[in-house]
Amino acid sequence: MRSFAFPLIGLLAVALLSACDGEPEQVAAPKHQELTREATGYYCSMIVVDHIGPKAQIFLKGAEEPLWFSSVRDGIAFTLLPDEPKTITAFYVNDMGRASWETPEPDTWIPADGAHFVIGSDRRGGMGAEEAVPFGELEAAKTFIAKHGGKVVSLSEVPSDYILSAEAEEPHHTMGEGAEAEETSHDHGD
Repeated sequence: MRSFAFPLIGLLAVALLSACDGEPEQVAAPKHQELTREATGYYCSMIVVDHIGPKAQIFLKGAEEPLWFSSVRDGIAFTLLPDEPKTITAFYVNDMGRASWETPEPDTWIPADGAHFVIGSDRRGGMGAEEAVPFGELEAAKTFIAKHGGKVVSLSEVPSDYILSAEAEEPHHTMGEGAEAEETSHDHGD
């Protein structure tokens, strides 16, 4: 019995020491949530579903509900601003290869760190500024670029000045704006 106890104590000691070795605690990423009318934008305090274009949601460690963003640009800005919490456990964006520009559909959320972002296109996000348009598939991003311009980058390659600049233009169209809104209502990101 004594020979069995020694290896067990040794394993326990190794487990305790490895828990204290300074490695950050791994937190399981929460699953994305679907957007409802109750979701308000973190920065704008407006109802998120009332805005066109892709949206973002970010979960912080210990929080059950995400922070909502009316545009992907605002979500990326949150990750770049030094005064915002850095305890992000998940960051999701709409896959605009599967979602319409007018009202991104449910179940089109993808992790931001695996998305292909189109920057510099002629499409504006929900708040009227240039958008970082996310796609789950590179081919969908290339199809979008053929119609709207821009270039593909990963999340880590999105220039901070593209996101944090004060530039904001009037949106090309907003919900309910007649023929132009009707023309794009079935426009899946392109």
